[in-house]
Amino acid sequence: MRSHIKVGRVFGIEIGIHYSWFIIAWLITFSLAARFHSVDRDWSPGVVWGAAVVTAILFFVSLLAHELAHSLVARAHKLQVRRITLFALGGVSVIEKEAPDARTEFLIAIVGPLTSVVLGATMLWSAQALAGNPDAGPQTPSIAILYWLGTINLGLGVFNMLPGFPLDGGRVLRALAWWLTGSMDRATMIAARTGQVMAVIFIALGIYQFFRGAGFNGLWIAFIGWFLLQAAGANYQEVELKHALAGVRAGDLMSRDCAQVPGRTSVQDFVDEFLLRTGRRCFFVTVQDDIAGLITTHEVRALDRSLWPVTPVQQIMKPMDKVRAVAPETAAMEALELMAREDLNQLPVVSDHRVEGMVSRSNILEALRSRRELKGSVRQNS
Repeated sequence: MRSHIKVGRVFGIEIGIHYSWFIIAWLITFSLAARFHSVDRDWSPGVVWGAAVVTAILFFVSLLAHELAHSLVARAHKLQVRRITLFALGGVSVIEKEAPDARTEFLIAIVGPLTSVVLGATMLWSAQALAGNPDAGPQTPSIAILYWLGTINLGLGVFNMLPGFPLDGGRVLRALAWWLTGSMDRATMIAARTGQVMAVIFIALGIYQFFRGAGFNGLWIAFIGWFLLQAAGANYQEVELKHALAGVRAGDLMSRDCAQVPGRTSVQDFVDEFLLRTGRRCFFVTVQDDIAGLITTHEVRALDRSLWPVTPVQQIMKPMDKVRAVAPETAAMEALELMAREDLNQLPVVSDHRVEGMVSRSNILEALRSRRELKGSVRQNS
């Protein structure tokens, strides 16, 4: 889940928003306006919509607090947190690596729901304290806001503890299974399978409620189930991928005949003579016979087309000291994860400050396909 809009940093962690966030933000604000209008018919439209907007903002601040709790515990255990992204179904903390042990995994997973529960309980207590009479219910916009936020945060904490990977409850389940089995991969497969079961239940429940007249609420539950099903399946496949690529290194799969283009070549000639004719997407740029950088279609698209004939490729290339690279002994799975995380199609393989070759997603996937075909052939022959 990549951020499309960066909104700043909190505790040094980049905070971003996915485009889908704006859809759910609008729906929540519209729903809250209808809810607050029914609380007190005497509230003016300005008060109703003002309360709805403030509540929606505070709700996403609560989601951010939930994700920050995950991220700060991860950082306390020496795990790098790349960013937090808010999207339609909540938020996600992008942590560089998996937890090194079951205890760390448990602590990172459990702190998010605990944060939501504490926030929810605090807000409900504050609402009751402001109301004076716990049974009086919402009386002012501020009390109505606190009641809604308290209830939704408690619900968020409980919902996230459902044992459906990748929900926090699924990660807690994985941590416990990891502790019992001693294997993170086996624990991930157990949690992913459980998550798939939970997802099917959500989908079935949502469809049932839709035909029972629940309308959008039923579809929303089914959509959440579909999302969980996809996410759980992806985690299950990731474990299978790790097993299939076990022992394979980036150096085993890299291409040594890497295409090169002289640095003085104009971008226009580069496009015409190299990109379009060869179908390759990535080239090394050479300056005085030394590899100085990397150029891809991304750098070309970033340059105004009118400047292509007069701009040398070395002017827009990405210098080698800014290019993410791997060593020949880097595990192929680790290289593939890095490419997915950085949205890259290939990585230079560097040894002793010298480029040895290039490993790409296609190299790794071809190796994976060959291994699977060979495995199937061995099973048939046996």
